[in-house]
Amino acid sequence: MARKLQPLGDRVVVKAIEAETQTKSGLYVPDTARERPQEGSVVAVGPGRVTDDGTRIEMEVKVGDTVVYSKFAGTEFTEDGEELLVLTERDILAKVK
Repeated sequence: MARKLQPLGDRVVVKAIEAETQTKSGLYVPDTARERPQEGSVVAVGPGRVTDDGTRIEMEVKVGDTVVYSKFAGTEFTEDGEELLVLTERDILAKVK
């Protein structure tokens, strides 16, 4: 039975975009030499951070956005065989257009 993740606060669920397994020159990169991806697609977004005075700050990303995030940010999570990453909005560096 599949679960639907709903992140809390300013958290975002991202599905990492896998890096290429072959270089431009045609060499294959083994799994052990690959770096952790830093780009992914937003799968779910929390409602936003609440300030000290009780107002909610709206999230700047939405489901479907492609984002670049910090290299070692977030917590990895596996859902139905898919590798997902739960991170805070602060860990997102940019949106890809």
